[in-house]
Order: sequence, then structure tokens, then C-alpha cells
Amino acid sequence: MSDPAKKKKINYSKAMIEARALLWHHRWRLALGLSLMLVTRAMSLVLPASTKYVIDEVIGKGRSEMLSKVAFLALGATVIQAITAFAVAQVLGVAAQRAITEMRKRVHAHIERLPVSYFDSMKTGQLISRIMQDAEGVRNLVGTGLVQLTGGLVSAVLCLGVLFYLNWKMTLLTIGVLAVFGGVMSYAFKKLRPLFRERGEISAQVTGRLTESLAGIRVVKAYTAERREKLVFARGVHKLFRNIAQSMTGVSFVMAFSSMIVGAIGMVIFLFGGGAVLRGEMTIGDLFMYAAFTGMVAMPVVELASIGTQITEAFAGLDRIREVLDVSGEDADDASKATVGELRGDIAFDNVSFEYQAGAPVLKNISFEAPAGSTTALVGSSGSGKSTMISLVMNFNQPGSGRVLVDGRDLQELKMREFRSNLGVVFQENFLFDGTIAENISFAQPGATRAQIEEACAIAHCSEFIERFEKGYDTIVGERGVKLSGGQRQRVAIARAILADPKILILDEATSSLDSESEALIQDGLRALRHGRTTFVIAHRLSTIRTANQILVVEAGEIVERGSHAELMAMDGRYRDLHDRQYAFEQNQFINPGEDFTLQQAVAVK
Repeated sequence: MSDPAKKKKINYSKAMIEARALLWHHRWRLALGLSLMLVTRAMSLVLPASTKYVIDEVIGKGRSEMLSKVAFLALGATVIQAITAFAVAQVLGVAAQRAITEMRKRVHAHIERLPVSYFDSMKTGQLISRIMQDAEGVRNLVGTGLVQLTGGLVSAVLCLGVLFYLNWKMTLLTIGVLAVFGGVMSYAFKKLRPLFRERGEISAQVTGRLTESLAGIRVVKAYTAERREKLVFARGVHKLFRNIAQSMTGVSFVMAFSSMIVGAIGMVIFLFGGGAVLRGEMTIGDLFMYAAFTGMVAMPVVELASIGTQITEAFAGLDRIREVLDVSGEDADDASKATVGELRGDIAFDNVSFEYQAGAPVLKNISFEAPAGSTTALVGSSGSGKSTMISLVMNFNQPGSGRVLVDGRDLQELKMREFRSNLGVVFQENFLFDGTIAENISFAQPGATRAQIEEACAIAHCSEFIERFEKGYDTIVGERGVKLSGGQRQRVAIARAILADPKILILDEATSSLDSESEALIQDGLRALRHGRTTFVIAHRLSTIRTANQILVVEAGEIVERGSHAELMAMDGRYRDLHDRQYAFEQNQFINPGEDFTLQQAVAVK
């Protein structure tokens, strides 16, 4: 696995943008929580302060009438402390969970708007980690962590005032010990921060690979690659383990050093405080009160070991989230673009060139027009640029040069979401969601009635197999539609496109998973669907595109031939060559009778 995290530090300026926004959004809850926290801290001072009066006044001077007053005062303060502490947990706990939920929703919504090219370069597991895991760190800012630290520091300042009042010399020594502790803590956190940053990246990589492995379990099993996947996962989790072990070692060292600091402060109190009592400079009650208040000062500093770590993790998560949020959404400029309005569906490529990587052109000066309501078929060998042309039509990618025109207007000047609402798509690899058949078909029109769904299924010839299922349209298809055959999934996808009632229809090898009999039935439905719609078809079986208004033969990113089936056959060129090879193999039964012979096989045969 690559490990960019080792070289990358937390960008606190970016993380602070998110942190400030969060704190401001939840400012009233945080203010209430801080107020309650201060009350809690103030009440926590009553019990240690009472020790002086119990020892010096009640025991030392025999003032028994004060005992009950001091005891009930301490009890009342403790009850108030418990109530306000509970209230703090409720107020800030709810705020933290709300903030986590809102952050997840926000990051997810932004990721959904990112261009397709972004998803091509990112693992799914990494994006899931941004949405689910990194958002968890928000609780340490909006929850009790930051408020607890703030409240602790305020109470520490108050306690320091009391300590200076009791014995300023000993307090200076105590501050010196705490300063040493603070310096060590600062150094420790400097070493720990990169580990926390790296942990999130490693976790995302492991999750991403695990997601891929489970999603492709059939491929893994087919090639008996279970052992290889086991080793890949083992390396990932061991790397994560080493990171966690290192960070745990660092945190454990800080905690152990905290215990040493407590011992050092105890030594100061015994030596200097005991001497002050013997010299009559302090009473025994003063000494006990001093020890108690010293603990109140040290506690927030010790808490830095855990709270500081949590806040560091939160900033690391916010930094990673900010990286995603800084990527512009593909519809970021939609507000300034023109409304699509009533779409006729006339599509034209005007001298379009495109490349995924600089210096490696995929399309070269492509120009053609697909009039509204016409069918344009794209044929050619793999890697010739057909899918890229379709991607440009769907506005998944934008031309490097030239223009894609829609009804005479540049597609880049139209509102993207409005334009895509006019699309219907059937991909070669059709994705179904883990839900019912009806839910998957109505994905294009969520408000569709059952009658409309059944009508679309009748055209796509889905009803034939759906009615054989016990639950019919309410049958669960499983993750990615795994409970359906390839042909059944394809017919469901066709029904989904039919229900969308699009102006522009994209058929990317829409019948590739169907047998010859099913394909013949579907072709009738597709012809009805294509009527009145601008249709683009990528086809490997040339027999399926004979009725297309125009056929574009694409090779090496250029249109080498164009025309109808009859015109291209008459040219006696590349198209005729591909057609004859395919036909010859079918007639001479180089493939089994009834099997499909694709354009890719024809191209492979010289």
C-alpha cells in the first residue's frame, strides 16, 4: 500500500476553518454547556476547601457547632456538582451527536456532487472513511472534550489564586514542576499528531481494499485468490496495528509521566509544606487544603493527556474532511448557467478532443450531429473512444477542446442537473441496489405507481421472470442485484430507463447479457423506446444496429466512417470488414450454434 500519510502533516489552517464553523454553529449549546461546567467546577472546590475548617476550626479549636454546617455545605455542593455534570453530558452529548450527523450528511452530499473523474482516482473505502469515521472526531470539539478542558483551565486559575494565597513560595515550585510536565506533553503531542493523521489514512486504505475484496468475492473465488487477499488484508491490518501500538506507547508514556508529576508535586508538599507547618507559617488545615487544591490545578494538566489527544484526532479528521470539501462539485457553477428548458434533444460534437492524461489523446477532433429523435450507433474496437464519447454526452467529462452542443447551445453553459434529468441510461455493467425489483425500476422516477412500473416491465419483458418469483415485484435483488441473472439485471435496467421517459437515451451494449431469444424480444421494446428520442447506442453485435439513422465507426479516437448500415456496407471499408468477419464466423460455426459473436471477437481475428 502506498503511504502518503507519512509525509503529510495536519493542515491546521484548513482544519480550523471547519472547527470555527462547527463551534459557531453550536455556540449556544456550547455556551450553556460551559456555564454548567463552570458551576460544576465551582462546586468541586467546596469539598477541598472544607478540609481547612474541619481540621483547624472543628478539630483544632473544638467548634463542634460548625461540623454539621460544613458537612451539609459539602453535601449540597456535591449534589449540585452531580446534577450539573449530568446536564453537561446531556446538553453537549446531544450537540455532539447532532454535529456528527450533520457533518456526515454534508460530506456525503458533497461527495455525491463530485465529478466522475474524482471517483476514478479514489477508493470507495476511503470515501466511506471520510463520511463515517472522520466525522466522529467532531464529538471532541462540540462535545464535552473542549468544554471540559476550558472549564478545567478556568478552575485551575482559580485554584492557583488560592494556592498563592496559602503559600506563594511553594506554589512557584509547584508551577515549575507543572511547567516541566507541560513541556514534555507538548513534545509528546508533536510526535503523536503524525501518527493520528497516518492512522486515518491507513484505516481508509484497509477499508477500501476490504470493500473491493468483498464486492469482488466471485472473482476472488474463481481464481482461488483467497490466500492472496488474506495476505493483503493482513499486511494492511498489521500496518494499522503498528500505528496504533506506537500511538498507545506514546499515550502510555504521557500517562506514566503524569503519575511521576503527581509524585513530584507530593514531594514538594511534604518537604516545603511540612516545613512551613513546623515553622508555624501554615496550619495543618492549610496544608490539607493546599494539597487538595494542588490536585485541582494538576487535574486539567493531566487531562491534557487524553483530551489533547482527542482534539488532535478531531483536527486530523477535519483536515481530511476539508480535503474532500475543497474539491469543487461538478455543479458548483450551475447557479450562473442557463436553464435547459424544453429539450428537443439535438446533440452535436463540434471539433471535440479529449484526453485523460496529458499527451495521450483519446478523442481527436470529433465532429458529428445527432438530430433530435434520431439513433446514432457507435462501433469500433475496444479503446477506440466510444465510451468516452458517451461520457461527454452525459457530461461526466468535459471536452479538452471543442464543444458538445445541445439544441445548438454549449452543454457547458447549461445547468448540469437539469440536463441530466433528461437522460435515460442502460450501462453494460448494470448496477442494482439492494432493494426490491420495484424500487430499482422506480429509481428513475421515485413517485411512479405500480401500474407504471408494470407497464415499463412489460416493454422490457421483465414481467416474464418477475411473476415467477414468490414475492413478484417485492422480491429483494440483493447487493448489486446478485440474486438475479445477468440478463435479468439488464432487463430491469432497461425497464428503469423506460420508466425515466428520457429525451436522450444511452444504450451501452444494452443487450449484451441476453440470449438471442430474449434479445429479439427486447429489441422490439427498445425500438418502441427509441421512437421520438435521441438515442446513442454502443453495440458489438452489428445486427442490432441496422435500423440506426447513422452509424459512426470509431478507431483510435477518430471517426473513420459514417453513414447508415446500407451506406457503410456499400463503402466496402472498415465497417464492411467487421460485418463480414462477424457474419462469416457465425455461418461457419467457429462458435457454437446459438452463441453470440461480438465485434471484439471479430476485431481479434485477422
